[in-house]
Amino acid sequence: MQPVIQLIGRNLSPFVRRVATTLHLLDIPFEQIHLATATDGQRIRAYNPLGRVPSLVLDDGSVLIDSTAILDHLDEVAGPDRALLPARGQKRRQALKLIAFAMGTLEKAVIAVAERTKRPPETLHQPWLDFIEGQVSAGLATLEAAAGTGWMVGGRLTQADVTAAVAYGFLGHLLPGVRPNGRYPGLAAHADRCEALPAFQSARPDRQPDAPKEKP
Repeated sequence: MQPVIQLIGRNLSPFVRRVATTLHLLDIPFEQIHLATATDGQRIRAYNPLGRVPSLVLDDGSVLIDSTAILDHLDEVAGPDRALLPARGQKRRQALKLIAFAMGTLEKAVIAVAERTKRPPETLHQPWLDFIEGQVSAGLATLEAAAGTGWMVGGRLTQADVTAAVAYGFLGHLLPGVRPNGRYPGLAAHADRCEALPAFQSARPDRQPDAPKEKP
């Protein structure tokens, strides 16, 4: 039987979901081990000593970590004609810039939620929290400006579209006060277009089938 690559992590994580969605978009077969950082830390550290997801176990047993590095590998596997990040030039720079905004927005949102939920209330520094949530709003506004009636870069779906849509959906659950309905109509419509695609449907956060066995 041909070895199959394994994706470690749950689609509730936007960093995992952008990888899972990309695997589906590129028609790369994979199995998913649905481990959560909150409850499966020791098992996750067997793949990534930092205890973070996603990790990707390749068919030769080697492990890639960090969603950006994993996506770079998947583009290499897919080849230049199917890769989701443009190979060079202005389109590549534009896509990378939008991806950086989406990823930065996600990372700041995670920090904001940690400030609200992990820190004792009496130690919460509201000006710092306001600053972080302001960064989230600024990131969303930048992505809103880039959203139109089609794809964000070069007239075709790229990793910028994937990451922006995943980020928008995740923030609706994580920080609804920062991403209220109606504030970013262009980005909302863009996310809806993406979410209608079978690859996004297959990697929905609520789609958590029984995990296959981990590789020995």
